[in-house]
Amino acid sequence: VPQKRIVFLWTSDEEIGSETSRAVIEREAWRSDAVLVLEPALGLDGRVKTGRKGVGEIEVVATGRAAHAGLNPEDGINAIEEIALQIARIARWNQPRRGITVNAGVIEGGTRTNVIADRARALIDLRASRPADIRALERKFRALRPILKGATLHVSGGFNRPPMERKMAAALFEKARALSKEMGITLGEAFVGGGSDGSFTAALG
Repeated sequence: VPQKRIVFLWTSDEEIGSETSRAVIEREAWRSDAVLVLEPALGLDGRVKTGRKGVGEIEVVATGRAAHAGLNPEDGINAIEEIALQIARIARWNQPRRGITVNAGVIEGGTRTNVIADRARALIDLRASRPADIRALERKFRALRPILKGATLHVSGGFNRPPMERKMAAALFEKARALSKEMGITLGEAFVGGGSDGSFTAALG
């Protein structure tokens, strides 16, 4: 018979950011001694995930000025070109060895090929392993300025999941590894880049 009260919490919005469930998850975490997130283990050897990157999304919107590509292109400011230049700039912020990745996953803009686009946007996926890197990356996005003369930029969004630092899972993992050893199982661990509701609970301690 368990010596602790066990609470099972099912949520349905983890894949879309946990906006509705986050408050419930955190409320239950505050009154819990430990939290286990029942996601699949990593690999065929069943390694448990003891560390994760923080995850976020940034929207960068460029505004230019429309013009006819044949009649008066010199009057236009191409928002698609501005976004392309910004994506090239942002791509240089990737530092995989440090656990920092930025990925332009969606790009939209323009209406017709013979019109210089006056609006374009990009959605950027952000991931980082350390809280300090998360803050620095958000500052860099907020500091973006237009490259083309006359263009404007609007940046919104940011990180919505903190990193799950290994130190928050270390003691629980050691208990699990010891119990596994008693059962003749070698339990491994893994650090992954995917987001999880476990990041919220780990951030609370």
